[in-house]
Amino acid sequence: MLNLSIWDNMLYSVQRQGRFSFYIQNQGEEATQIGIGKALKPEDHLFCQYRELGVLLMKGFKIEEVLGQLLSTKRDESKGRQMPISYSQHTLGIHTICTPLTTQVPHSMGAGYAFRLGNEKRISVGFFGEGAASEGDFHAAANFAATLKGNTLLVCRNNGYAISTPVKDQYAGDGIAIRGIAYGMQTIRVDGNDLFASYLATKAARELILKTNEPHSTSDDSSAYRPPGELEAWNASGILPLARLRKYLTHQGWWSEEEEEAQRKEARAYMLQQMKEAEKIKRWSVMEGLFADVWSHPVQTLEEQKEAFKQHIQTHKD
Repeated sequence: MLNLSIWDNMLYSVQRQGRFSFYIQNQGEEATQIGIGKALKPEDHLFCQYRELGVLLMKGFKIEEVLGQLLSTKRDESKGRQMPISYSQHTLGIHTICTPLTTQVPHSMGAGYAFRLGNEKRISVGFFGEGAASEGDFHAAANFAATLKGNTLLVCRNNGYAISTPVKDQYAGDGIAIRGIAYGMQTIRVDGNDLFASYLATKAARELILKTNEPHSTSDDSSAYRPPGELEAWNASGILPLARLRKYLTHQGWWSEEEEEAQRKEARAYMLQQMKEAEKIKRWSVMEGLFADVWSHPVQTLEEQKEAFKQHIQTHKD
């Protein structure tokens, strides 16, 4: 969790320096991500939104691959075609993150349905925020899952703001969890600031899904995305994930300020070294990545389009 927080802040700082074009932070959601990631298995498939970096790292996605995608280097599996934070890694079951909200939820349902039909002992996990739950894709996917069943776990991260829209302007009901119940899914509301609660809820949900072949919905009420003053107050009071876990571990005698300072230095040094190495790696060009993997063999029409695009770029260099 500490490494995730440090690396997340560093990546945000690097983006603000203009070294890559886009980034969304995971601050305040570390416990949810690490807890869920710890409870999942290597064979499970992830359909993420854009605040699941911790889950990806727990799945085996490396910082080198994170930087490769953000910088569109040769380490990027998508060959520079996706905007930053649209991570993917097919060997780990990490499906490409799609920037438009909620499109990943129906995909996760489809994968879970396929797993059920094949009697496979793995699940798909669809992540989304409470703002995305206002999209039609969520309702279509939830009804699909509840009626056809499937090995799918839905995780709603309700941070209370949906980037910029408070929940009071989004819905008048009792949050998102109640919607899962309305669709006939097993549902639980979890304190997303609690690492242990997030882990135990996910572990139990996964076991239930594989036992019953029915979808499960988990609503995380972390309420961690706040105006700066409110965020600082929450941190000082020990409500935010890292502060809460720090107090618990310190009270148990399992952690100290000295150990945390040493870990912070190590994490920062590691990220700085990885960033230095990543910026040395050749990047995908627009021409190179755009036309790669469209066909398994050369096609005349594609070659003509490639040549036309090349001339367009040369004519309009600015």
